[in-house]
Amino acid sequence: MTFNRPGPLEEASRMWRTDRAPPSDPGEGPLALLRLMVALAWRNKIRLIACTTAGFLLAFLYANSLPKVYNATATLLLEPRQFASADRDISGQQNLDLNSAESELQIIRSERLLSAVFDSLVLQGDAELGPRPPKEFTGLAVQVQDTMSTLVDNGLTTLGKTSRRAEDALDPTGDPLENARRTAFANFVKRLSARRVGQSYVVEIEFWSYNQNLPARVANAMASGYILQSIASKEQMARAGTDTLQGRLDALAIQVNAAREAMRNGTLPLLATPDADARIIGAALPPLDPSGPRKTLIAALGGLLGFLIGMSTIAVNVAFDRRVRDTKELSQETGIPCLATVPDTGKTAGIGWHFDSPALQRYASVIRDLKTSVDVACASQRRERNIVIAFIGATAATGVSTLSLSMAQLLSRSGHHVTFFYSGLPSLVEETSSSSTSLADVAISGLKADQLSFGNLDGIATLPIHSTDPHIDIFADFRHPSVLRILESARLKGDVIFDLPALDTSLDALALAFHADAVLIVAKSGRTTIDEVKDVHSQLRRAGAPVIGTVVNRVRS
Repeated sequence: MTFNRPGPLEEASRMWRTDRAPPSDPGEGPLALLRLMVALAWRNKIRLIACTTAGFLLAFLYANSLPKVYNATATLLLEPRQFASADRDISGQQNLDLNSAESELQIIRSERLLSAVFDSLVLQGDAELGPRPPKEFTGLAVQVQDTMSTLVDNGLTTLGKTSRRAEDALDPTGDPLENARRTAFANFVKRLSARRVGQSYVVEIEFWSYNQNLPARVANAMASGYILQSIASKEQMARAGTDTLQGRLDALAIQVNAAREAMRNGTLPLLATPDADARIIGAALPPLDPSGPRKTLIAALGGLLGFLIGMSTIAVNVAFDRRVRDTKELSQETGIPCLATVPDTGKTAGIGWHFDSPALQRYASVIRDLKTSVDVACASQRRERNIVIAFIGATAATGVSTLSLSMAQLLSRSGHHVTFFYSGLPSLVEETSSSSTSLADVAISGLKADQLSFGNLDGIATLPIHSTDPHIDIFADFRHPSVLRILESARLKGDVIFDLPALDTSLDALALAFHADAVLIVAKSGRTTIDEVKDVHSQLRRAGAPVIGTVVNRVRS
């Protein structure tokens, strides 16, 4: 039997589907990133508000320190005209293309025209265009920059190096007046711009200044200067010819004089200039209001910059600060469920018969929910026997002793017999109970349960884990059979709570956690790192301890 189409048979013979795409992880992708950014922004809203406000205020102060800027614009329409002589009747408009328009634009930007306008308006002595303008023409930031540049230049001079200031780059041996003129002319050129409006033949000549009246004078003078150049060239051609009528020469001369006078006064020609290569369609007027600085825009950009800086600091903090802040983040990073978040009560927490504040009531509710979570996790053991619950932390001062004592108090108030083995509450427990022996003494001497004297803390049997003799703690083996017998004896009476020492102080916690039915890792919010929780979890797994979850403790020390 022959199959002509083996393709479907190959697909049918597979034991798995090949057309199914792998399920996408809902915790990844742009939406997850957006949710993470929103969560981080909300969690650090105080820092973001502070950074945004600081950026807004600094930008607002900077904008108010800047001098007011005024600008004016004169508008020309390019209309090149050919010269008409007696034997040629070609006074019509010359054909104008885009290349010719660009050429005329370069003529407007030429140094010849700029120099003519600069000299006709006598701008060499303008203090604003000088090498060092007055302070009222410079903002606060510019003054600070000039001060810093002066200090740097003094240091460079001391070291025998060359200064980097632009005005100092001029020839020191040259004429001071010429150097001042060159600097003023360079500043004049920087402030003037000429551009075409789109692809049209309209040219805008714009000039800005800190002086309210100067921009209109310069823009109008540039327009009059361009008209003067175009008419003057036609006059020269007419005088060079032999067939030009005297009336025509007189008309051109009148137009030249009118354009020259307008350029000198910073205005437009008072007479019509039909022979010019451009027509003025918009005169530059003195501005009524300053065009800059745009204080609102600068302040808004400053606020945005402050917000971005705040988000950047938050991102860097999240990347390098691995301290436990959120239960969801802790569960995602470690893969261990977080069973409870203990709130801050403002004082030493505990489970009493009466609650004098809502904070203590919330604290008791969290401990009760934690007990319920432990009962659910140890449901099979709870049916057969009492359970052993151990609390452990990566470092000291994580609140392990307080939480374990609160759990013992809750179980005791619920009618359970509780045996509490502690390591971190000597001052609190020994004030109300006394025990001459410890679990370390049992590991060394092999004492039996009836030979031990347990302390009594409001009905809770207490016994310290470590001895008062440091030598006994060194040689104690908490996996000794006698320790196991003591634990089994306590289990027969009721539940057992372990307040284990921190792993950074003693590894005895690993030996004792092996005997527990449920181990809870306590992480101090804002102090314990996620890596420390992972390290504790890995050590407990290697020791064979049953870790059922973590607890985030927000109670202040």
